[in-house]
Amino acid sequence: MIKVGIAGLGTIGRAVAQHLRDHETGLVLDSVSAGHAGKARAWLRDAGFAVPVVDGIDLACRADVIVDCAPTAAFRAIAQAAADEGKILVTVSGAALLQAPELVERAARNGGRIILATGALLGLDAVRAAALGTIHSVTMVTRKPPKSLVKAEHVVRNRIDLTALDAPLKIFEGSAREGAIAFPANVNVAAALGLAGVGPDRTRLEIWADPALERNTHFITVDSDSARLEMKIENIPTDENPGTGRITALSVIAALRALVSPLHIGT
Repeated sequence: MIKVGIAGLGTIGRAVAQHLRDHETGLVLDSVSAGHAGKARAWLRDAGFAVPVVDGIDLACRADVIVDCAPTAAFRAIAQAAADEGKILVTVSGAALLQAPELVERAARNGGRIILATGALLGLDAVRAAALGTIHSVTMVTRKPPKSLVKAEHVVRNRIDLTALDAPLKIFEGSAREGAIAFPANVNVAAALGLAGVGPDRTRLEIWADPALERNTHFITVDSDSARLEMKIENIPTDENPGTGRITALSVIAALRALVSPLHIGT
């Protein structure tokens, strides 16, 4: 059995924990860390789990695989602990990873790995393959319902009023790296796309608040010497957190199951 530790017990962390409990996959939940330990213990008890709530360092010491489901601000501490213990870290925090690339080398020195799960994105395998040739351009246009963006750091900091929109409003245009800095908790998909393709500085990003939408929507165009890719994704938001798509937790679960599956699908 591979012991899994979950850092963060919010929307994604709870879904991962429940999957590990309900499916025999060769993966077992060993422990959890959380910003609100008492709240985490109460949820675990009510959900029928008998695992301890520990701090981040103990989590990295105990588990074989660390699943980062915590807020973006906690990413560095979680990733450092996993790297120092030489463990596998599974995360969807591509925006945070862009701001801490040295953690990849830190993990490598100790025999660890960082797996950036696909998250809410489509076609990363094809983009990675195209990057082995020549990619001429990558653009991504993200459109989200205003409720998915009202708490974004860029929106709050610039006092952008999204409460009474009656037409789409472009609230950001720039590179994926710039987007990751402006929206550290909202554009992990753009960060993952940048890392898979031509890099975050050459990946162009637009973000729109669109009152006509109910789903978080991404349209991606990749032009390369091997293929032209056009991808559209409409992610259904979770009830608990409109900024998180339902498929994000499923992507983390798929990444975990790939660690133990005898059949590996995708590059």
